[in-house]
Amino acid sequence: MVKRYYGGVMSATQVNAASNSGFYNATQQMQAKQANNWPLPPSPGTQKAIFGYGYASAYVSITNLVSNTGVVAADVTGVGTPRNSLAAAGYGGDKAIFGYGTGAAFGVSVTNLVSNTGVVASDTAGVGTARSGLAAAGYGTDKAIFGYGASASVTAITNLVSNTGVVASDTAGVGTARHSLAAAGYGSDKALFGYGNNGGLYRSITNLVSNTGVVSTDTAGVGTARGTLAAAGYGGDKAIFGYGEVSGGTGVTAITNLVSNTGVVATDTTGVGTDRDSLGAAGYGTDKAIFGYGGNNSGVVYSITNLVSNTGVVASDTAGVGTARYYLAAAGYSST
Repeated sequence: MVKRYYGGVMSATQVNAASNSGFYNATQQMQAKQANNWPLPPSPGTQKAIFGYGYASAYVSITNLVSNTGVVAADVTGVGTPRNSLAAAGYGGDKAIFGYGTGAAFGVSVTNLVSNTGVVASDTAGVGTARSGLAAAGYGTDKAIFGYGASASVTAITNLVSNTGVVASDTAGVGTARHSLAAAGYGSDKALFGYGNNGGLYRSITNLVSNTGVVSTDTAGVGTARGTLAAAGYGGDKAIFGYGEVSGGTGVTAITNLVSNTGVVATDTTGVGTDRDSLGAAGYGTDKAIFGYGGNNSGVVYSITNLVSNTGVVASDTAGVGTARYYLAAAGYSST
């Protein structure tokens, strides 16, 4: 077999193993992996999820675990700084991380790691700009990214998270600076940020994230512009944005927008379940998702949840479990 070029059994010229079938020996596989064009198997997805932190009558740090069938458990005593308007994402294939937010001190940059059994660790000293109203998602099969938010002003900076849960310093922002947006993984190894609030103006723009954590410029918005919504992956390689605040901050909605496995956002799907904003969402059961908790503009706070099937269909409300709260975060964890 020719060793000068990998994939030599198919042609005498170098080929891309990610898009060309054929036989590759061990050396050729190694070369393809080093060139970042060896096709990796899709992530199996996480089995369980966790909702955490938020605001009830005060800032809280309680969490609620979600089983692989979408059943939400009772409150678990909080660990770490009580806060809201934070973000969360999965990393390392089976763990999760909560980060940033606002509490007794406006804008914090602490993080809390979540083990593959759903145990939340105490605070880790913050890295990067302290801010709230940001979003987070997994990318690259085992890493995560925090992005956007507000501190003294709105920002578009991002912070990458390694597959061991180490948060990197700020990366210069790309795209429209905004807060109150959402993010989710799609396409098995990529992510996108979407929607949000920019200086009082609700947006429907999105920003795609590559499988190496590079954020792209704005993509023209699809669907109703809104903020304080939530997003999660479903179906193994797709995503869904849902709920949120619209109409200049005077109304809430339950509409959703599905995202294809190439990152294309679809038009609005009629809302199912209670209209609300400031909720959380995460994937569970390998290929399904769950929206949970939230509030409305009349001061009503919920603990209800809405399950999402592996085809992106949102179910009606499930009676709430745990402390009703809003401005919380959620992420998937556990491969079993």
